[in-house]
Amino acid sequence: GSKSELLDLGRRSRLFSGAQRRGLNITQPTCTADGCDWPAHLCHAHHDQPWSHGGTTDLSNARNLCPRHHARIHDPAYETTHLPNGRVAFHMRT
Repeated sequence: GSKSELLDLGRRSRLFSGAQRRGLNITQPTCTADGCDWPAHLCHAHHDQPWSHGGTTDLSNARNLCPRHHARIHDPAYETTHLPNGRVAFHMRT
């Protein structure tokens, strides 16, 4: 961060800090769902590896998702595929 703010908090905090959100918004300027272009400032910071399963609150474990796609990534009716370009795609489970 510009004020020597920590950008990797590990397991010390479950929620992403303001400094982390600013850093995330620079590296991910839109929602990371494939085909979505919602601007980062309207997105939620999401843990790729869930906090409840040992995930860390680090930028390497974070992604921006708009409210719709953030709800979808937690919906068991959908399967999430991590794409090579860093985005995610959703498919209805059959």
